[in-house]
Amino acid sequence: MTHFPYIDGELHVEQVPVRRIAEAVGTPFYCYSTAALSDNYQAYVDTLGKLGVDVFYSLKANSNQAIIRTLGKLGAGADVVSVGEMYRALKAGIPAERIVFAGVGKTIDEMEAALKAGIYQFNVESFGELETLSDVASRLGVTAPVTLRINPDVDAKTHAKISTGKAENKFGIDIDHAAQFYSAAARMRGIRIVGLAVHIGSQLTDIAPYRAAFLKIAELAQTLRKAGLPVERIDLGGGIGIAYRAESTIDLKDYAALVQEIIAPLGTKIEIEPGRSIVGNAGLLVSRVINVKPGVSRKFVIVDAAMNDLIRPSLYDAYHDIIPIALPPSDAPVERCDVVGPICETGDRFAEQRPLPPVKPGDLVAFATAGAYGSVMSSTYNTRLPAAEVLVEGGRFDVVRPRPSYDHIIDLDRIPDWLA
Repeated sequence: MTHFPYIDGELHVEQVPVRRIAEAVGTPFYCYSTAALSDNYQAYVDTLGKLGVDVFYSLKANSNQAIIRTLGKLGAGADVVSVGEMYRALKAGIPAERIVFAGVGKTIDEMEAALKAGIYQFNVESFGELETLSDVASRLGVTAPVTLRINPDVDAKTHAKISTGKAENKFGIDIDHAAQFYSAAARMRGIRIVGLAVHIGSQLTDIAPYRAAFLKIAELAQTLRKAGLPVERIDLGGGIGIAYRAESTIDLKDYAALVQEIIAPLGTKIEIEPGRSIVGNAGLLVSRVINVKPGVSRKFVIVDAAMNDLIRPSLYDAYHDIIPIALPPSDAPVERCDVVGPICETGDRFAEQRPLPPVKPGDLVAFATAGAYGSVMSSTYNTRLPAAEVLVEGGRFDVVRPRPSYDHIIDLDRIPDWLA
């Protein structure tokens, strides 16, 4: 956490004390480091750029406009999985010709909007989707640039709920039928088939599944070319996994070496769509302790953040370091606690029997590595106000998504005439 140092015993984001932000905006809040975002993005450019790899930031990891704008100004394109994300990318300044539209369930309206915008590429995931896109493009009198997303039946060895490259997953076209579908696409009205895409899952920490998938894609590309079909682009999907605790991850240089060995010799354009590895360790969720409750068999630390703010622990049993804002003494005692939120669900739990230094009501704590799939997956369950979001650059910070009011949330509902 290079950009989240303790200075004079207080946790900072770059040069800004977390406590100062908490006093200004209240808790809970998400806080992102511009320097961390920039460093993470630049690592991909520096390592893979020499191979001609183009980087499209995956908005589903964190779609705050300030995050997208920051990365867009650095040169990133956008990988979107809904028309809403496309509109976000466009409004943040990403040009349409730098947008890739992925996702297994694109609607006719979404296809039409993306075609009218003139996006760079559709990653198509089924033959039915391909036929629909052909009809829509033909009706509009335009041509859709298409890659076929291939399901290579490779186990990514990641969490079952974020594995996307096995035969039983809903994503992509099974590799045994890919050549047949690719050939058909080349003859379709309104379709310009440009290449292949593959994405086998999120949070990979072992490079072996990448090797297996890349080898299958390279072999398929060669088969297609032998049949006289064009393969101009290879989309390699998401980036590498990140460390949520002390686990080992993939070295980006090793990933680049794999791309150079297997994909680069094909001579295609190469695309990659990292999200988590750019924004994940660039963010914190900061919360305040409400109460410390001794139970019969365990102690509960109750904080003012909840599963509506950060659902990953409840959804995936995901781990996040929980760190105090005030650095405890090196000899401070440690006690195992359950860290929980105020929501009326037993599943509203961030950590079970986590060793923590002493905390008391009013203390501030931070959930580390919370920049990805945190705020973007949040809700207003229990009519709780979503966490504010803050962006730091050097010694300054600004609120990039204010906390809404209760009236704002409630007034989204409408009372029908017969109840007025």
